[in-house]
Amino acid sequence: MSLCLSFQVGKDVNNIEIYIIMSDLNSSLLQNASFVRPEYFFISGFSGIPFSQYYFIFLIFVYIVSLCGNSLVLFMILVDRTLHIPKYMGIFNLALSDFGEANALIPNLVKTFLFQSQYISYDACLANMFFTFFFSGGQSLTLVVMAYDRFIAICFPLRYHAIVNHSFMFVTLTAIWPFNIMIVGTMVVLITRLSFCKTNEVKSFFCDHGPIFKIACNDNRLNQIMANIGIVIYLYVPLTGIVVSYLGILLALIQITTWEGRLKAFKTCISHLLVVGIYFLPITSTYIAAALSSLHPNARIINTSLSLTIPPMLNPIIYALSTKEFRNFIVKIIKKKTTISQVQALSK
Repeated sequence: MSLCLSFQVGKDVNNIEIYIIMSDLNSSLLQNASFVRPEYFFISGFSGIPFSQYYFIFLIFVYIVSLCGNSLVLFMILVDRTLHIPKYMGIFNLALSDFGEANALIPNLVKTFLFQSQYISYDACLANMFFTFFFSGGQSLTLVVMAYDRFIAICFPLRYHAIVNHSFMFVTLTAIWPFNIMIVGTMVVLITRLSFCKTNEVKSFFCDHGPIFKIACNDNRLNQIMANIGIVIYLYVPLTGIVVSYLGILLALIQITTWEGRLKAFKTCISHLLVVGIYFLPITSTYIAAALSSLHPNARIINTSLSLTIPPMLNPIIYALSTKEFRNFIVKIIKKKTTISQVQALSK
């Protein structure tokens, strides 16, 4: 009797184990069956905004100026050997970031909305996300390096060439790119684990990371963590570094006895401060407005689009107009072309 009972109990235990295994297998199969990777995303950012076509025409103008301006800055620094110094290595890296960001964002944005081509393939969307954040992050980190350059130049002028030399700037600026690949690449790769079973509508003007992972059906906590890490790395840390650098610069300026000396030292920071303000103020104001009150989606989209497209246009203009070396180079090129034209006219 006890033997039969033991056999029956063992059989029941085996049946329970088989049932649990089968339940887990069915649950796994069901989860896999419900995983949806859309063929396309629908970018709905500017839908419903009146007269938006004029804004896109303005963006075409912004793109042309950005392309020409940053190309000119890159060309000048490459050609003129007198500009092969640490300060202009930072400006070169910034212009390279601006050039890449303008090409990654604006042409696709104009094509999407001006020509009513709001569907973008899954792979193209991930590529758009990667390159936009990759170059924007490069701009943010480069501004920190340039702030450090100004800090050493004003606070430790006698040790400047020993601390901020060519090797230091080359290694620091070069390290930004693989670092961005690691951070932004992780953000993009984690999108591939998400299932989009409810909607494929992205409420932004490009394949924005936040609006995409928030429409996923499955667990997106890792994506939220990466989004927070990205905000810390590309917004909070750079802003903190720049503010600390300029606090040190301010203390150094106070110690200079004459107003002429203070003004001369501060003039070397004006162009960098303008670029920092143009890049960080719109982004920071958007985050603050969203935290304090419910920001209208259209207001957020327009403000964010301006904060990503305007800096690449204005940065080369600021440096070309406010930097004596750039102005001298442009004047030299104009005089050279004028002389060649006059010689050709006389030879005829």
